[in-house]
Amino acid sequence: MMMITLLQAAASQAPAQGGSPWSMWIMLALVFVVMWLFMIRPQRKQQKELEKFRSELKKGDKVVTAGGIFGTVAEIQDRSILIKVDGETKLRVDKNSILRDYSDNQQA
Repeated sequence: MMMITLLQAAASQAPAQGGSPWSMWIMLALVFVVMWLFMIRPQRKQQKELEKFRSELKKGDKVVTAGGIFGTVAEIQDRSILIKVDGETKLRVDKNSILRDYSDNQQA
């Protein structure tokens, strides 16, 4: 939304100024650089950290799923994980649904 507004402002000012077309390209490049720095780069970093966390999971880790289920890892397979949720209740979930480790918080 902000990018569209900036582009419209740049397009409306270019003919009035009579400046070179390079100023518009510089403005576009700056907008893309700012978007990359504040949106794309942090998201990629977070995604890499999550992938690393999932690849380093081991039996006994306490995890939270995307659905908000707290459990302890009982078995790890290639694409799925068996988590022990309460007593002897176990759930098999997709590995990509594991979001975070909660052993630091000691919740649930």
